Amino acid sequence: MNTSEDSIQKVSRLFKVLSDPTRIRILALLEEQEENVTAIANRLDMEQSAVSHQLKLLRDAQVVKSRRVGKEIFYSLDDQHVVDILSETFDHIAHSHSTD
Repeated sequence: MNTSEDSIQKVSRLFKVLSDPTRIRILALLEEQEENVTAIANRLDMEQSAVSHQLKLLRDAQVVKSRRVGKEIFYSLDDQHVVDILSETFDHIAHSHSTD
């Protein structure tokens, strides 16, 4: 494990991005399939502007990526690592609650 100060700062920034419930919901949705802003907003019952803001934060953190098709932009998870991090975290929560 690389524990250089630079790596620690990058890990901390990633966990800050992942710490928001709305962003976790977006990532869970994108784990299922690629979506555009309108579809994400509809599925999460949110305003498109709020979804766009969250997607920008996720994109800036290289957690999601986008691709343009005509005038539409579709979002997907940047790589499998994001899914792995979230899956491990949900497993940890389930495990720690089952031992209470």
